Amino acid sequence: MKFKENTTLSELSNFLGCPFKGNPDLVISGINEIHMVGSGDVVFVDHPKYYKKALESAADVILIDQEVEFPEGKGIIISSSPFDDFNKITKHHAPFKKWESAINENTRVHPTVIIAPNASIGHNVEIGENTIISAGAVIGDNSTIGKNVIVGPNAVIGHDAFYYKKKQDGYHKMHSCGGTILEDKVEIGALTTIDRGVTSNTKIGEGTKIDNQVHVGHDTQIGKNCLFAANVGIAGCVIIEDNVTLWGQVGVVSDITIGEGAVVYGQSGVGRSLEGGRSYLGSPCEESRRKFKELAALKKLPSFLENQ
Repeated sequence: MKFKENTTLSELSNFLGCPFKGNPDLVISGINEIHMVGSGDVVFVDHPKYYKKALESAADVILIDQEVEFPEGKGIIISSSPFDDFNKITKHHAPFKKWESAINENTRVHPTVIIAPNASIGHNVEIGENTIISAGAVIGDNSTIGKNVIVGPNAVIGHDAFYYKKKQDGYHKMHSCGGTILEDKVEIGALTTIDRGVTSNTKIGEGTKIDNQVHVGHDTQIGKNCLFAANVGIAGCVIIEDNVTLWGQVGVVSDITIGEGAVVYGQSGVGRSLEGGRSYLGSPCEESRRKFKELAALKKLPSFLENQ
């Protein structure tokens, strides 16, 4: 998320009431979580396991829970609770806004768009020509929907990220202020949910078709002309390249990449990055030819044991 107005390292540290190290005049133009961070951004980290990744990321300022050495040209803000202070920044720059009507503020809908009864559209939404928003669909804040898109009945585009911090008094929610992008000719099935980015965007590429009751997690980037069957579940921060097929009930863990043209057969569990141009099966999934050989060998196991 980019700020409406730039700030500086010293100004941000004063806002949070936290000490800083680095050039006080270092310009900060936005904030993002680690998977989507870019130049000029603030990122947070609160576990030593991820210090190196945060400090070596494109972020210019790291909100961190202890003083550490940091690369030249960057800055750090030392916070007792980086998660909470990250939320404090995002809530200040992108506060929650109540919905007051079926179509809310700063939303642009092309005259050719069909909006069925009981659909709801949030703030800062843009919907392109010849798109259909079916009955009961919800289009969340900061969504961009292209031309010739179909959003099925009771689908939810741009719900909050499933992102929590466990503390002694329970789970604390990460404030979502990102958006969702559906490019041209995307089709979204009934009861499908697409979570928006935490501070950036979840994106569904042009021509991709998604069946009913599919879930796509926050900040996931899906390429062009993909095909996902019913009950697919995709975690957050996944990269799925062009022309990938996921058949029914496939599950995908977070922070991996599925390469272009990959096919994953039904009920498979994807627990690691997959090369493109191959087919996969099983949980954990393996290349399908190898998996079919394993299954064939297992069928012979009872007779083998009987003969021992």
